[in-house]
Amino acid sequence: MNQSQRPDKAALVELFRDFIEPQYVINDEETQKPFECDGLSVYCDMPLITVLPKTVEQVCEVMRICYRYQIPVVARGAGTGLCAGAMPNPDGVLLVLSRFKHILDIDPLARSARLQPGVRNLAISEAARQYGLYYGPDPSSQIACSIGGNVAENSGGVHCLKYGLTTHNLLKVEMVTVEGDLITIGSEGLDSNGFDLMALITGSEGLLGVITEVTVKLLPSPEKAQVIMAAFDNVQTAGDAVGGVIAKGIIPAGLEMMDSPAIIAAEAFAHAGYPIDAQALLLCELDGSEAEVQEQIAEVEQLFIELGATTTRVSQSEAERALLWKGRKSAFPAVGRISPDYYCMDGTIPRSQLAHVLTEMQKLSDEYGLRVANVFHAGDGNLHPLILFDANVPGELERTEEFGSRILELCVKVGGCITGEHGVGVEKIRQMTIQFNDQELTQFHAIKHAFDPIGTLNPGKGIPVLKRCQEYRTLDRTQHNHDSQPQQGDLA
Repeated sequence: MNQSQRPDKAALVELFRDFIEPQYVINDEETQKPFECDGLSVYCDMPLITVLPKTVEQVCEVMRICYRYQIPVVARGAGTGLCAGAMPNPDGVLLVLSRFKHILDIDPLARSARLQPGVRNLAISEAARQYGLYYGPDPSSQIACSIGGNVAENSGGVHCLKYGLTTHNLLKVEMVTVEGDLITIGSEGLDSNGFDLMALITGSEGLLGVITEVTVKLLPSPEKAQVIMAAFDNVQTAGDAVGGVIAKGIIPAGLEMMDSPAIIAAEAFAHAGYPIDAQALLLCELDGSEAEVQEQIAEVEQLFIELGATTTRVSQSEAERALLWKGRKSAFPAVGRISPDYYCMDGTIPRSQLAHVLTEMQKLSDEYGLRVANVFHAGDGNLHPLILFDANVPGELERTEEFGSRILELCVKVGGCITGEHGVGVEKIRQMTIQFNDQELTQFHAIKHAFDPIGTLNPGKGIPVLKRCQEYRTLDRTQHNHDSQPQQGDLA
């Protein structure tokens, strides 16, 4: 059956209610309002229908119906994403997986956990703690974000420097294809036959399938972990200190940086004991055996002092370590208290370019007359500049978006990329043509077509449509940022 025979909205609702409880098939605007956007609320739209299945069989049947009638499908987890990747399609179904929230199994001997996609990131470590284990990737939103969304965006976190991103901590995923078939990718063993599709699926932003189960690696809890906090009187010196630690051959569990606006906001919010007169702050965590941590803490503290730290402080208890991290992980909501709105960017650069990029970013801040608070994973160069603005001021959102675009272009210019862990979604789709040439984008489309030949999985996200690529390249930068923000229909 083709799209011309597609049922109307009322008939589709009844089709879904044949196998999903009626209260979990939502079609009125008021009840669907909470689903209109993800964490990047400047982009929003209302879905045609929202469904919340509870079983894998129900997900498969939703996908079969949508495939039969060529109906767009957008999968959504906890909605904490920051690239508008889960923004609904107005002509399609929003497939919400929040009812898939059970930890199916923890195997302490194999050090693995089998999870439904709606399980919260933090809940994995909480459940594994009794076995002396934990899950490594820890995004700042880990109290709320779901493991399915982490796989979709390849999320990292403050400890990704040593323990890797989501892709480095996965063993297996089960995924429903666009046709409604359930497939398994990866294995719980050391290796699996065939192509390494796990790396392809991780970070695919819902463009290739719907994840219904995830098996992750668990790590043994370290014998000891300590954080050293170092304050600096300028961001350039702090940036150089980041490179100094890595050059010593020390790989911290986490190495984070905050600038003055972020420090002041986080301290007012979390009361972590940050020095509010500092221009930059580094948080460096070392973990391992008691002797190893003691030796490395002393070495790093001395290095920071030699490289210009004005003050240092080492956590003396688990409570103090948690408090120092609470300040960093609270930075986003903390900044929300000092500005009506903020726009969180996500670009990645070589560590060696930290000082240069931060200096250039300050010049752009002055040029646009917009404040920036910087919090980022300094160890792996993943920047999260928070541009502060007021959407109620005419033209300020557009100016903010242009500023953000130039930050991403700067990242590419110095050898980096336009995203580290937030994804492309709708937000960065124009910048894809800055980082990738037409041949590379053609290959992306070939992969997409192999999994989704009719293009109904999360359309308009992640990859610019080929016919628009050259248009994006030739548009005047100022014009296409000020006057031509992408809409769902532009890219589908």
